[in-house]
Amino acid sequence: MINVALRGTGCYIPTIKTTNQDFSEHNFLNSNGTPFDQPNTVIIDKFKAITGIKERRYALDHYNTSDLGFFAAEQAIEDAGIDKESLDYIIFAHNFGNVSKGHTQSDMLPTLATRVKNRLNIQNPGCVAYDMLFGCPGWIEGVIQAKAFIQSGMAKNCLIIGAETLSRVVDPVDRDSMIYSDGAGACVLSSEGSSGSILAHASLTYANEEAYFLFNGETYNKDSNDRTHYIKMYGRKIYEFAISHVPQAMKQCLEESGTPITDLKKIFLHQANEKMDEAIVARFYRLYGMKPPNDIMPMNINKLGNSSVATVPTLFDMVKRGKLDNHEVKKGDIVMFASVGAGMNINAFVYRC
Repeated sequence: MINVALRGTGCYIPTIKTTNQDFSEHNFLNSNGTPFDQPNTVIIDKFKAITGIKERRYALDHYNTSDLGFFAAEQAIEDAGIDKESLDYIIFAHNFGNVSKGHTQSDMLPTLATRVKNRLNIQNPGCVAYDMLFGCPGWIEGVIQAKAFIQSGMAKNCLIIGAETLSRVVDPVDRDSMIYSDGAGACVLSSEGSSGSILAHASLTYANEEAYFLFNGETYNKDSNDRTHYIKMYGRKIYEFAISHVPQAMKQCLEESGTPITDLKKIFLHQANEKMDEAIVARFYRLYGMKPPNDIMPMNINKLGNSSVATVPTLFDMVKRGKLDNHEVKKGDIVMFASVGAGMNINAFVYRC
């Protein structure tokens, strides 16, 4: 079996920092258009207690999702030390395409992957560029697809990008708008030049009553003539779905890898909600009759918010580069990557560094 390794990684963290206090003057409304009974100070405090988010990052006005992805891709290629012309695939995971600041229309023509290839000035037509739409687990699914290409002999080097500018697709009167952020992460997956290896993976789609837990919907402001559709979600249903299904998928993936849970050093979990992530990991370990180690799950959601497909690769790159306090990965460590999101989709892979 061909080893498939994360040969290089990179991320781009936008420069505009937006704190919870920046939402203190927002006019938050319920889904039926009525105002909340509580003042914003209480709403924001409860939000922080549940999600763990203190601040988030937004992209500069003149940058789009494809720009953020390009910045992360440049870092990953440099970190991998490869010739960009040797890339066989560029897979760009996102959900909303390019939504320019002040506009409501999504732009995905050409694909974001094609735009990145163009900016990288790759001349090789054999480098195939395409987009991945798979909800928040999109970057992990791109890695899983690239692994299949490499192990089948169709590729040697693949660039997988996850990027999003969710700040441009949120309803300003929806309190859930405080969750979302912008960012990008990327990796070069390769069969050469690294001793790392993907040991197992798992992917699942639940598309019955779960299919529309995340959806596009109109503003909660019933007095508005705005017919733009924004990202909406049934947060409680997502929470219950995630803590019920993600731990079992992680267990399945770990067992397929042949790795004892006691050998697992880190879990890089989609940064969606601090309480939800803690519950997922606790339930995962409970399946083995154990409690999770205190340092098993790095988190950066408190400062970066939820940037969808970008959270997992950004988190891993930060830990790999020593930019997250009290967390590190060393050669030979076995770690797990996992995510859940719109679809509803769940995926994971186990990796030996």
